[in-house]
Amino acid sequence: MKQSELVSQQFGSTAHAYLTSCVHAEGADLQRLTSLTHNYTGSNALDLGCGAGHTAFAMAKAGATVTAYDLSSRMLALVKNEAVQRGLMGITTQQGSAEKLPFADACFDLVATRFSAHHWSDVATAMREVRRVLKPTGILVVIDVVAAENALFDTLLQSVEILRDASHIRDYRVSEWYAMLCAAGFDVTESDRWALTMEFAIWTARMHTPELRVDAIRDVLSKASDEARQYFKVQADSSFDIDVMWLEAKPKG
Repeated sequence: MKQSELVSQQFGSTAHAYLTSCVHAEGADLQRLTSLTHNYTGSNALDLGCGAGHTAFAMAKAGATVTAYDLSSRMLALVKNEAVQRGLMGITTQQGSAEKLPFADACFDLVATRFSAHHWSDVATAMREVRRVLKPTGILVVIDVVAAENALFDTLLQSVEILRDASHIRDYRVSEWYAMLCAAGFDVTESDRWALTMEFAIWTARMHTPELRVDAIRDVLSKASDEARQYFKVQADSSFDIDVMWLEAKPKG
């Protein structure tokens, strides 16, 4: 199965779980995104890799006209229905990959992606596409899980991620994000980072992780080095902390 098909299948079957997930449906970052969107009155916005649509909802609440864009047709159907339920009429949906955007040059004022890029086959290419469709005065917001610069912690994170979700590719380091954005023609203007606790049972159930893989994740975490267990704040029930970043970037000159 191709990577794009794997991602679409994985998230099509878990769409409703992501709609109701506290990790995805809540957070100060969504409120921050709504506030930021208010600065772009009447803006045309893109939620890139929209998943269950929480980013699109946050921008639409601020009055933006939003295109919710995703590989999964089932996710998009859920977003369309939920937008109607919430009375958010400014949201449309479109299917496709992040690496090949079917939009005209310089057509968006705001592009945001949240908890999606770690599933993309080629983030560097996707960022070049974002640069193409973003207006010179526009802004890009990236919210995603990030890996540590430390190789040990990086490897452990990727290991448990792919055991949980076969469609996972990579949680990139902040330094990698800066390099990809710079190469795509962006200047990072703001950056923040915070910790998010993954409650193990909920985290694995949300992705319908097979029991064999659940046991493997527990084993990996339990046998990790003291330094790694301390860094991720691994708990007795295998819950642990991950790092999440907010990056704002604008087109160069």
